[in-house]
Amino acid sequence: MSSKEEVRILLVGDAGVGKTSLIMALVSEEFVREVPAKAEEIIIPAEVVPDNVPTHIVDFSYQDQNEEDLVEEIKRADVVCIIWASNDEDSFEGVTSVWLPFIRRNTEEDQRTPVILVANKADLIEYSVDEAMTPIINDFPEVEASISSSAKSLKNITELFWYAQKAVLHPQAPIYNPEEKELTRSCKAALERIFKICDMDNDQILSDDEVIVFQRKCFEVPIQPHALEEVKQTVQSHLADGVDIRGPNYGFTLKGFLFLMELFIERKKIETVWTVLRAFGYDDKLLLRKDVLEPKLNVGVGSTTELSHEGVQFLTSLFEKYDEDCDGMLSPTELTNLFSTCPRLPWGPDVNNTVVTNTSGWISLQGYLAQWTLTTLLEYKDTLEHLAYLGYLYHQDSTLSALQVTRDKKIDLQKRQTARNVFRCHVLGPKQVGKTAFLQGLIGRNLRYVATLNREQLSKFTINTVQVYGQEKYLMLHEVDVAWSDMLSPTETNCDVACLLYDVTNPRSFEFCARMYMKHFLDSRVPTLIVACKVEHPEVRQDYNLTPKAFCEKFKLPPPQRFTCIDKVNRDIYVKVATMAAYPNLKRLVHMLLVHQNPVWLEERLSHLKDAALSNDKRLIKYGIGVVTLAGIGFLVYKIVEKYNK
Repeated sequence: MSSKEEVRILLVGDAGVGKTSLIMALVSEEFVREVPAKAEEIIIPAEVVPDNVPTHIVDFSYQDQNEEDLVEEIKRADVVCIIWASNDEDSFEGVTSVWLPFIRRNTEEDQRTPVILVANKADLIEYSVDEAMTPIINDFPEVEASISSSAKSLKNITELFWYAQKAVLHPQAPIYNPEEKELTRSCKAALERIFKICDMDNDQILSDDEVIVFQRKCFEVPIQPHALEEVKQTVQSHLADGVDIRGPNYGFTLKGFLFLMELFIERKKIETVWTVLRAFGYDDKLLLRKDVLEPKLNVGVGSTTELSHEGVQFLTSLFEKYDEDCDGMLSPTELTNLFSTCPRLPWGPDVNNTVVTNTSGWISLQGYLAQWTLTTLLEYKDTLEHLAYLGYLYHQDSTLSALQVTRDKKIDLQKRQTARNVFRCHVLGPKQVGKTAFLQGLIGRNLRYVATLNREQLSKFTINTVQVYGQEKYLMLHEVDVAWSDMLSPTETNCDVACLLYDVTNPRSFEFCARMYMKHFLDSRVPTLIVACKVEHPEVRQDYNLTPKAFCEKFKLPPPQRFTCIDKVNRDIYVKVATMAAYPNLKRLVHMLLVHQNPVWLEERLSHLKDAALSNDKRLIKYGIGVVTLAGIGFLVYKIVEKYNK
C-alpha cells in the first residue's frame, strides 16, 4: 500500500508537441483533431486505477499560463512528463537545455520530482528514438523512464500514464541505482531486515516453508511448488551461492534473495519489490511508517501497560531463535544479533544490574522478559516501536495485540484486589541506608556481590518475578531520589506500594521515614512498608519521639520488616511488598494480622464478616463471594506471617 492518497501528473513541453492531444486521446480513446490550447484538469477515479489511487492529469500551456503558474504546478506535481515531438529536433534539445534544468531549479535537491520522457508523434517517423533518450536517463537520475507515443495512432497512451503513476507509487530512485545497476544501500538494509525476520529458524537460509509464509504475507496468494523451484533455478543459474544446496533446506541465501529483488527491477517489475517493502511497513523513503511504529493506544491516568500473552509468546520465540547455543542465556553477540533488525539497542549497559543474569552478565530468559516488562510499564511506546522493528507484524496485524491496558486503579481500590501482573514499588530512604542493596536483592544479588559493581552502571530500577498466593507477578523496585526539601512529585508518589528504608545503626535514619510518610503517604491510599536495613549490626535507639514499631502501630502500618543481604537474600520481604500491592485498601486487615499474628483472630474476623453477609438475603451472593475472597486473602497473609516467624 502506497503512502500516496492521490497522484498528480503534470505534462510540460514546447508548444505544438502534442501534450493536450495525449490527454484528449486518453479520455476519448480516439484521436481528437480539434483540441483546445490547454486541457482542463482530468481526474481519474481510484476504482479504475490499478493501484486504487485517484489520479489528476494536469496540462500546461504558455498560451494560457505564465512562468509563475508553471513553478506552482511543478511544486504540486508528483511526477512530470516532459513531452517532445519525435520529428522535431529542437523540442528534443529543449528537454535537456530547458525543461530538466528548470524542473531541477524549482524542486528540492533531496526530493527530486520523478520525470518521464515522452517522445510523442511516433507515427511520423520510421525509426526508434529510444537510444537517443538513454544518455539523458543516465545523466539525470530523476528521469525514471522513457516511452514513445502517438496521440494519432493511440500508441502507448494508457502505458504513458501508467508509467507516470508507477514512477510515483513505485519510485525507482529510493531502491535502485540504474548507473551502478544495483540496489541502493537503504534498500539493501531494508531487505536484509526482511530476510532476517522471515528466516524463522535463524539458519541464514529461506527454506521453502519460509518462502511460502513470506509469499502469503506480501502477495496474499500461495506460490506453487513448481514455480518456486523455477525461481530457485533462475537465481542459481545467475548466482552460484544464491541458493544453498548443501543443507537439507535447499533455500535462498541472503545474496540470492537480494539478487532476486534486483532481477524483478531489471525485468520492469519494480512494483513487486515495493509490494514486499510495503508489506513490511516501509514508506517511500524506506523508513518504517509512523502508524507502524506509533499505533495509537489509549492509557488512562489510573491505568498501566503490560505485555499480553501474545506479546510474551513472540518475545520468547525471539529469544529462543537467537539463543544459538541453547544455553538459556543471550551472550553479548546473540543479544546484538537479536536486535540487528532495529536501528538501535533499546537497552543500555545498566540492564545487567536491572534484571537476572548469569555470573558473566549474560541475560537469561527470565531477565529478558523482565526487562521487556519494565520497558512496557515505563515507556510502552518504546516497546511498540521495537516490536515493529523486530518483526511482530509478520505474525500479527498490529503491535497493539502485544500489550494490554490494566483497569483504572480506582476500581482496584474499590474491589480491594487488583488484576495487574506488574507492581510498581517506590523505594525511598536517606543516603547510605542500603537502597542499592535492597534493589539488587530482588534479582538475587547479595551485599558482597553489590560491592563489586560499577556504580556508574547501576540502575535506579530492578525487576523480577515473585510469587503472590501461588501466582507469578512482577515486582519493580524504583529508587526515588529525594530532594533536599523532601518534596516528591506526583509521579514519584504514583506507585502500587512504597518502601521507606532506615538504617538501624544510624540514630537519625528513621526520622526520614516518619517525615516522608507523614508528608506524602499518610493520606494517600498507597500501601506503605517500613524496612529496617543493616540488621546484621546491633541496633541503636532512633532519635525520634516514637520507636519504629510504635510508629507503625500508631498509623496501622505493618511492623517494620528486617532486611539484610550480606550472604543470602531473604526473598520473603519482596513477597510481602508484592502482596500489599496485589491487595490494596486492606491496610488495616494486614496490620492487625501482622500485629496479632493470631489465626484465631482471623477466623473470628472472617466469621463476623460471614454472619453480616448472611443477614442480608438481598446481598447473599455478593457477600458470599466476598467472604471467599477475604478468606483467601487472610490465608495468604497468614502464610506470610508464618514465613516471617520462621
